[in-house]
Amino acid sequence: MTSFLRSLFLAFWVGMTSGIAAAQEPARILAVGDSLMAWHLMTGKSIADVVGDELNEPTASRAVSAARMIFNVPGFAQMGMQIPNQFSGDNWDWVLMNGGGNDLWFGCGCKACDIKLDKLLDPDTGKGAIPDLITSARLTGAQVVWVGYLRSPGVDSLIEECRDEGDALEARITEYVAGRDGVYFVSNADLVPHGDLSFHSVDRIHPSVKASRAIGERVAEVIRKNDKDR
Repeated sequence: MTSFLRSLFLAFWVGMTSGIAAAQEPARILAVGDSLMAWHLMTGKSIADVVGDELNEPTASRAVSAARMIFNVPGFAQMGMQIPNQFSGDNWDWVLMNGGGNDLWFGCGCKACDIKLDKLLDPDTGKGAIPDLITSARLTGAQVVWVGYLRSPGVDSLIEECRDEGDALEARITEYVAGRDGVYFVSNADLVPHGDLSFHSVDRIHPSVKASRAIGERVAEVIRKNDKDR
């Protein structure tokens, strides 16, 4: 089995086991997304785990590494690789979401990505895969926290070419969320100090345990301030 296939198998296994955990616990907070959310799930130190610890609430996560917002490959999309397919159910009070980075990195190589950006969120129409996912959760009554990506200022990484496109996507999300009831955007653009490697795993892409904790604390604070049931 190639390393790529092993990585995919692990991602699917994490997604499926986290779904099993969700069924066993009366969680009211769900996380969906890509590796930003899925990282450290196996050790109980993911962003969703931190949110649960901070709020003393059970959480569930269906996030899968390498998942995209738009992933029209039969079979793979249904196994959690398409983020919108990770969301289901109407028993969630809060849904933590992230995504779009892999669409830009794998989908267009972060070059000439205007078409892909518009499919994720068109600033003129307010339509796209991201608004569709947010709306699907809001229609169930859940509130939404969209979680922004880490940056790596002063440090080279494999995704450095995606910086401008990532900034553009998050600017669109910020504008879309502004003034929208029950939807919040948590930016992590300012989280990492210049040249600080402690917020990333060794690949300089994914969050370290320290970063997942810091992000989870930010998300928990948003929920704490806006949760009508607390």
